Formats: sequence, C-alpha cells, structure tokens
Amino acid sequence: MDALKTLEARLTELEIKASFAEDVVDQLNAVIIRQQRQIDALMAELGQLRQQIPEAGQGSFRSLRDELPPHY
Repeated sequence: MDALKTLEARLTELEIKASFAEDVVDQLNAVIIRQQRQIDALMAELGQLRQQIPEAGQGSFRSLRDELPPHY
C-alpha cells in the first residue's frame, strides 16, 4: 500500500512538471511568433527604405563641398 502511494505521488509530480513544461513551451512559442512578426515588419520597412535610396549611378554626382552646413 505504501509503494502504491509513493508511485501515485511520483506520477502526480510528473504530471505537474509536464503541465508546467507545456505552459512554458506555449509561452515561448508565442514569443517566437511575435518576434517573427516584428522581423517581417522590419524587413518590409527596410525594403521600403531601400527603394527610397537612389542606387549608385543613378542621378548626378554630388560633392560634399556643394552642400553647405546649416549654419551658413
């Protein structure tokens, strides 16, 4: 009878640990999903910014000497 109670207690403890582990996995999965959405949004924004920058060879060459600092 004592062995049965010990076995039952061990089984209950394992079920509790498995439940906590499952909860942690679910939380980590939610974090990964959120981070992937952020990465996707940042990649889209980066693509838009790259389209705004003129490629080398397009447009005219501008020297830094042609640009006056704001205090002039």
